[in-house]
Amino acid sequence: MTTQTKNGDFHLEEMTQSAAEAAAMMRALSNEGRLLVLCHLVEGPKTVGELERALGYSQPHVSQLLARLRHEGFVDSKRHGRSVQYSIADDRLRAVIMALHEAFCPVNNANGSIPATGT
Repeated sequence: MTTQTKNGDFHLEEMTQSAAEAAAMMRALSNEGRLLVLCHLVEGPKTVGELERALGYSQPHVSQLLARLRHEGFVDSKRHGRSVQYSIADDRLRAVIMALHEAFCPVNNANGSIPATGT
């Protein structure tokens, strides 16, 4: 976290660390498949099968995307019997995904539909 000194300066070391963390998050989000997985996980925990159906991706592809996100520390997994549920592990990432959703996936709040373009 970046802190401000009495004279208004930011601590460079903390700012550098924060920038590195933000850059790592942006790299994870720079892949369309990973971004789509995260968009679905922001709604709540999902299994690989649920993500397969929602995204139209094969099981190996979904598993590969989740493995990368787990490696980065952005996704947690929890076993429930024979299935594994995945969820977003970082609240900062959840906030970023929600902001991206608001900016790029506008929904008409009156009826829940996505507004038509070009009208």
